[in-house]
Amino acid sequence: MSSLNDIRSTFLDFYRRNGHEVVPSSPLVPRNDPTLMFVNSGMVQFKNLFTGVEKRDYTRATSAQKCVRAGGKHNDLDNVGYTARHHTFFEMLGNFSFGDYFKEQAIPYAWELLTREFGIDKDRLLVTVYHTDEQAADIWKKVAGLPDDRIIRIATNDNFWMMGPTGPCGPCTEIFYDHGDHIAGGPPGSPDEDGDRFIEIWNLVFMQNERYEDGSMSDLAMQSIDTGMGLERVGALLQGKHDNYDTDTMRALIEASAHATSQDPDGPGNVHHRVIADHLRSTSFLIADGVMPSSDGRGYVCVGLCGARCGTHICWVPKTR
Repeated sequence: MSSLNDIRSTFLDFYRRNGHEVVPSSPLVPRNDPTLMFVNSGMVQFKNLFTGVEKRDYTRATSAQKCVRAGGKHNDLDNVGYTARHHTFFEMLGNFSFGDYFKEQAIPYAWELLTREFGIDKDRLLVTVYHTDEQAADIWKKVAGLPDDRIIRIATNDNFWMMGPTGPCGPCTEIFYDHGDHIAGGPPGSPDEDGDRFIEIWNLVFMQNERYEDGSMSDLAMQSIDTGMGLERVGALLQGKHDNYDTDTMRALIEASAHATSQDPDGPGNVHHRVIADHLRSTSFLIADGVMPSSDGRGYVCVGLCGARCGTHICWVPKTR
């Protein structure tokens, strides 16, 4: 079994060998974006490089970014513990190109990492592309040998990424893993796509356009790559699990919670243990990055994660609402 630590190292080492600068995770409090409460994706610390405002001594980067989604546009708080894949804290693995390589290299990198480095069965993989992005579809056919029925064209914003209402944007291709027909759910784009059979594991964004206030677009002078893979999601897959909470680090926290309360980790109160495991990670990393429990702003979110939602007596910060 590959631990989450091993998976993270394999990802970063692969891109390091392919000329990428391994950039440490930025703090959870954004340094360069006052519109965000917390860093919620890997690209946040590179935003100014994508827009051309900032330049560094590398044009390729890779990172394992700490992320919190517990407020604002991306808020997964209410789903934590009840689903297999929602967290307030998670790690996003990513590789980035700032005007260096583009689709013709990003897709082969992803395929090689998944099928060779991680050893994932290629027959279990399928992809989505934006419905007008024939270039990406052709590359998938050439590189991965995927047939047309495993390259699904999506005409919605699910496969078109935007930094905001205006500014850099572009189509994306998402990679899905098929857990098998014994699990309910249909492929992306189908009426049953919300089931658990087909799970997105990686999103590759092709930042190639500039969108203007009137809705028109033009090609960016610097075309870039921004990808994001949830460590916990790919970890569950590689550890033979279907639930992120069954991965090694999450399971250890769940069992510790159950032991502290003399309960069965998989019994009637299992959701509480899952919530505690998730919130322990969030609060630990938030406090390590200087966010202390308080009555407003980021600190108030920290209070909520510490105890307001767990409903258990072992939380160390009292409820505030």
